[in-house]
Amino acid sequence: MAKKPKKQHQSGGTPATVALTASGTAFTVHSYDHDPASSSYGEEAATALGVSPDRVFKTLVADVDGTLTVAVVPVAGTLDLKSLASAVGGKRATMADPAAAERTTGYVRGGISPLGQRKRLRTVLDASARSHETICVSAGRRGLEVELSPDDLATLTDAVFAEIGRG
Repeated sequence: MAKKPKKQHQSGGTPATVALTASGTAFTVHSYDHDPASSSYGEEAATALGVSPDRVFKTLVADVDGTLTVAVVPVAGTLDLKSLASAVGGKRATMADPAAAERTTGYVRGGISPLGQRKRLRTVLDASARSHETICVSAGRRGLEVELSPDDLATLTDAVFAEIGRG
């Protein structure tokens, strides 16, 4: 049986930007030179783009009672796993195995986007996002961010808003 050809993305787009374009959602792509030695992808993005770290959100994959779940929180803080579990009606959350997160989303660590994932996962967006007109999230690879409204992000990912960030 022949293998299916991989989908090609228009003009070098990522699955995230292709999904945004297809949805008709207003967004802006920001790119920067990623430093492979950087230990914090989100903080690197905020600095490189000159955007406040409370407006740049990182995409984390957690395991909530055996189900992979996406948490989108400001890079300026950390994820409260107990609050994440509570937000989705679970009892316990732990960070997902990085290989499982990459395999399930189709993205590499540091470039996982909440948009255009290989398998759509349940998503929770930190409530602080609503205090900004726009936020930045990974566009699907290191060195590439997409800026859009938090409500559009929530709509496109079927996310719920909850206080899941600390700091």
